[in-house]
Amino acid sequence: MVNSKDNSSTDSENSSGDVPDSKPSLYFEGEKVLAYHGPRIYEAKVQKAELRKNEWRYFVHYLGWNKNWDEWVGADRLMKHTEDNVLKQQALDKKQGMEKSSKSGRSAPAKPKSSADVKLDKEETKSNVPKGKKRKTDSGTEKGNVSVEKLVKIQIPSTLKKQLVDDWEFIMHQNKLVKLPRSPSVDDILTKYLEYRSKKDGMMTDSVGEILNGIRCYFDKALPALLLYKKERQQYHEAVSDNVSPSSVYGAEHLLRLFVKLPELIAYAKIDEESLTKLQQKFLDFLKFLQKNQGTFFLSAYDGPKASEGNAKDKES
Repeated sequence: MVNSKDNSSTDSENSSGDVPDSKPSLYFEGEKVLAYHGPRIYEAKVQKAELRKNEWRYFVHYLGWNKNWDEWVGADRLMKHTEDNVLKQQALDKKQGMEKSSKSGRSAPAKPKSSADVKLDKEETKSNVPKGKKRKTDSGTEKGNVSVEKLVKIQIPSTLKKQLVDDWEFIMHQNKLVKLPRSPSVDDILTKYLEYRSKKDGMMTDSVGEILNGIRCYFDKALPALLLYKKERQQYHEAVSDNVSPSSVYGAEHLLRLFVKLPELIAYAKIDEESLTKLQQKFLDFLKFLQKNQGTFFLSAYDGPKASEGNAKDKES
């Protein structure tokens, strides 16, 4: 998903202060609407409405999504939240689901406005919010007063963003699970990367080994708390016992989800800016390694058992 939030300040500067009566706004601030984003339609709320160059522009927040994905859109991207339009949204969701199920996981090209890297975040944050109540914070870092500006930026390659979308579709729409244990496992992938870097650099560097150990540690700790959908929790309890580490059971599908959450997790560690920059470069190199081996590391379709709703007493993500 292309984050348009960075452009909001520029848009505001270019906005016209005069709002002529001859061109009334179609939507008002605070209105609940339906918004096109990529191939789907999502519920959203109009935060601001401004007339620019004789055209109305709207700053929208996608309900249940992290506010980092708020963006300015034109009226052509919005629809009134009516019963007919909700049915249109549901029909489009159904159509997209059918198209996914008739193709392999990577047969369709990644769309430029895909919301790949936020669907995981959407499901996790939305699941713990009671209906009708506004979520005061959108991420764990905000709850801990960690500045968003200090988050390390991890640019996930476009084909891996598409992988995240497929992962979400298989589990949430098609009620399937990744069959466990996975091969290669997260441990296997980290070992393969270490071998790859050692061969490329001509030696085995301690820094790479430390980073990989860090990724493994973050994965094992974060998986049960942050990286599982509700439908996967029962499977986790069945597959991972006290003396088994998740990194030896799960594979690339869940490892990729970690990189969506890593910026927030690392924000709690006291790391200087120079080290963060180097860490960012190392993460990008590792993601490119995943991308290069995408056909080998990732499943193109999930053939596991149907997903269970899990135990209602399980802690929400």
